[in-house]
Amino acid sequence: MDANRLLQPLNEPQREAVSQPDIPVLVLAGAGSGKTRVLVHRIAWRIAVDGKRPDQVLAVTFTNKAAREMRGRVFRLAGLEARTMWLGTFHSIGYRILARHAAEAGLPRDFTILDDEDQRRLVRQLIQDRGWDERNHAPTLVQWYINQQKDAGLRAGQGSETGGESDETLRTLYADYEKKLRTLGAADFPELLFGCLDLWQAHPGIRDQYRERFTEILIDEFQDTNPLQYLWFRALAGPGARPFVVGDDDQAIYGWRGARIEHILAFSRDFPKTHTIRLEQNYRSSRSILEAANALIAHNPSRLGKTLWTEGEEGRRPVLFHADHEQEEADYIVSEIERLLAAGQAPTTLAVLYRSNSQSRVIEEVLVRHRIPYRVYGGVRFLERVEIKDVLAYLRLLVNPDHASALERALHAPPRGIGDKTLERARQTAQHESLSLTAALNRLAQDGSPPRIRTALSQWSALLSRMREAMIGQDLPQQVERVIELSGLPEFYRQDDPLRAVSRLESLGELINAAATFEPEELPGDESPFPRLAAFLAQMTLATDLESAETQPAEVQLMSLHAAKGLEFHTVFIAGLEEGLLPHIRSLDAPGGLEEERRLFYVGMTRAQQRLFLTLARQRRLRGRLYQSLPSRFLREIPENQMEILNPAVQTLRPSARFPAPRGIPRHQIPEAGGPVSIGRRVRHPSFGEGVILDQEGSGAQCRVQVRFDRAGSKWLVWSMARLENLDS
Repeated sequence: MDANRLLQPLNEPQREAVSQPDIPVLVLAGAGSGKTRVLVHRIAWRIAVDGKRPDQVLAVTFTNKAAREMRGRVFRLAGLEARTMWLGTFHSIGYRILARHAAEAGLPRDFTILDDEDQRRLVRQLIQDRGWDERNHAPTLVQWYINQQKDAGLRAGQGSETGGESDETLRTLYADYEKKLRTLGAADFPELLFGCLDLWQAHPGIRDQYRERFTEILIDEFQDTNPLQYLWFRALAGPGARPFVVGDDDQAIYGWRGARIEHILAFSRDFPKTHTIRLEQNYRSSRSILEAANALIAHNPSRLGKTLWTEGEEGRRPVLFHADHEQEEADYIVSEIERLLAAGQAPTTLAVLYRSNSQSRVIEEVLVRHRIPYRVYGGVRFLERVEIKDVLAYLRLLVNPDHASALERALHAPPRGIGDKTLERARQTAQHESLSLTAALNRLAQDGSPPRIRTALSQWSALLSRMREAMIGQDLPQQVERVIELSGLPEFYRQDDPLRAVSRLESLGELINAAATFEPEELPGDESPFPRLAAFLAQMTLATDLESAETQPAEVQLMSLHAAKGLEFHTVFIAGLEEGLLPHIRSLDAPGGLEEERRLFYVGMTRAQQRLFLTLARQRRLRGRLYQSLPSRFLREIPENQMEILNPAVQTLRPSARFPAPRGIPRHQIPEAGGPVSIGRRVRHPSFGEGVILDQEGSGAQCRVQVRFDRAGSKWLVWSMARLENLDS
């Protein structure tokens, strides 16, 4: 093959990367800089120009989709003779090796691979075998612990011995799990890599065969590797290896699932004489968007450094809109979407990004009202989420006790000891005697059912009565909140799936927000015990019906910032640029958390090709109550002359600004101590200096307040001992 044909479509740094001699190469590929093109041209170059046999090439990426795309592009460049190369995900390559050496690895020839559900089922069985209660040992938590330990490269017994009874239980179940896997002759996904490490340690001759064979190792998205993947890669490469890796330390956003940015930062140390090449020419975004993104990411101290640039047009500066509240924010976003659609822009080229999935609710609501088709990418629409359907089932049952489907759902969320057999008897009774399902269950509670069933039915009836009593005299958001509390759903979610509980509880908070902002066009008649709730549920049903319509071929895209990585759109909206949302409140105390949140915002900005809209709200609802919000600190890191500011209120972005309390807005009051101080107010501490109150726990003088100090970071303080001086009059 003519070498010029491979190099001609590339820019100078890309050519340098593709044609490098046999040395370790680290390619720092900025967003939109042609990363995949470099990888496939490098593979084709090594085969066609440098004379590598295709079966000497091993290329590893993270998704099957990326692997298929790379394979097709390599074939088009190097011909079908390249089909003998190994190109796939970490797990698919690991499986391929273990399947070849199953006997040496202690596995049956046709060993089973456990998927996520299989793994959870096995964990549940191990908990039952020990006679433990799942309510105290959540299978999802145990499953997460096992996978987290494995992804960290730790076998059972190799982790830290510190911790209480809960940690000891997790370690015990991890040991049980490993024994059971060996007994079953099975492997989970992490085991496909861990099994290779064990195989190579026990049979170094097999390991050396692969080291001698794969003289060309390429790794994609290197910044996303976890410790187990890195150990596997290092063991396979061996000393003196000359790997070719591509990644971007500025797009490392998966630390929460085990990825370690340290791997890309330390690559040159682990592979001496590494040649580092920076791909900084961006082929996606306009110059104005790149300048703003560069200004933001430059504030991260732990980075290898690069500056994106483009030969493309200047384009419009990112637009910054400061709304009074989240409803105005959503109205603005949808009005801009309508304007762009009217101008002929395709819906699929428009994306709305957010940090937390719960933020989608109010945006979805406005899109539905304006009849704009949309898709929640990589997630579930708000009204289709399990937790929302669970609460709506209770609410519908309280408005209409004869609502059969609501009754059946509510009885299982959480389980009330009324099983399928009892429900089937009730259905038969209802059919034979022309009763509602509720009436049939009441009949079973009185007519010869076993004592256990009668007790469960009696407790269920009493629960519904308590809910109705608690709702009397309350406004709509308080009614929804009381039903959520009395249902036991929050605790049920925490026990059932602790890892997803936070997002589920955030969604329940958004349902309360929806109730707080609901304005009915017309209320049902006097026969309804809760007319406002009945109207609210009718609106939810209509919205669900509209959303359940046949999928539209052209839909506006809604997704989290994490889900947006690897995608690009003509126009991007990033909503909720406030402290506590972006950066997220949970990131402030986590090591490296703030830098990862900044990288996440950077990833969102660099998804935009031509237009970028940034929005925030001065007040935002939490569980139905309005709280004052603070603009994200990240906005202060983008020079104002690089943004198109539509609302003068964004002058509050200046670090010295004060945030006056809006009149008539209920706020979370901190107890009196030298004057009231509210969430969002600036205060001064004798040691930590000035800061802003972000949150409160408890009440009275012993309550705790969370303060983000300008210099000392975020801290929780006991109010009566904090000696905070109120700086806002």
